[in-house]
Amino acid sequence: MSSFTVTVPATTANLGPGFDCLGAALSLYNHFTFTPDSQVSITVTGSEAPKVITDKTNLLYQSFLKVYEHLGQNPPPVALTIDLGVPLARGLGSSATAIVGGLMGANVMAGNPLSQQQLLELAIAMEGHPDNVVPAFLGNCQLSVGERGNWQICQVPWHEDIIPVVGIPDFELSTTAARAVLPESYSRGEAIFNIAHLGLLIRALETGNADWLKKALADKIHQPYRQDLIKGYEVVKTEVLLAGAYGMVISGAGPTLLTLCDRVHLETVTNQMGLAWSKVGINAEIRALSLDNQGATISHG
Repeated sequence: MSSFTVTVPATTANLGPGFDCLGAALSLYNHFTFTPDSQVSITVTGSEAPKVITDKTNLLYQSFLKVYEHLGQNPPPVALTIDLGVPLARGLGSSATAIVGGLMGANVMAGNPLSQQQLLELAIAMEGHPDNVVPAFLGNCQLSVGERGNWQICQVPWHEDIIPVVGIPDFELSTTAARAVLPESYSRGEAIFNIAHLGLLIRALETGNADWLKKALADKIHQPYRQDLIKGYEVVKTEVLLAGAYGMVISGAGPTLLTLCDRVHLETVTNQMGLAWSKVGINAEIRALSLDNQGATISHG
């Protein structure tokens, strides 16, 4: 078998009220190349390459092993090359790309014995929740409902006039730290608030209805507790709303902030987002992206 590459998109999870169940794939990618070899090796390229572990505890390799463990087979030696395009520990699903990439790569090397559904189940089990791995695997915006062995996955239509813009600050925030600040329980009112806003958000994404989008991105489950972990959150939010954005949310666990806007306000929103971060002394990369509609892909040669 010759080498092949699995390309996996970044993801933005939660989208406000869709905590742990809603996510969208974005046009930002990690590339994982698999080459049969006589021994295991891991090479990483990209600006954040020195931060990636290159021994056998590497998440891509652990995901690769998971398929062979599931099949009850010994894994073959493989040379892995990771080309990083998704920032690490920024709330853009970098770990999900490694999980999906490793599972898909192993499945190809094993002769494709596992179905897409089986690979999805393994990915969700490894990640612990579906909001990142499902859109990373399938592309588009996806709602995942269920529990182990019985997931129902529903693609959420995304209106072409809704542009995702991410502000990626130059500091990291671990998912563990972001989860640690969340309460163990919520009031009935808070639960009802999020249920209502998630329902409205799904319809707003489909129709592009501006009034619905401005209302629907609000959340009471995770953002009120996490926003204090992100320096400049309130300043950036104020500026992008004044610039004409529909709203702003924390991407995944943060610290990346995601704003949705239309094409008319795109340039103003991106400029103001960068200026707002600068006001609080933070360097941030501002990227106007699009929805990825392919998900993880495999290319040979």
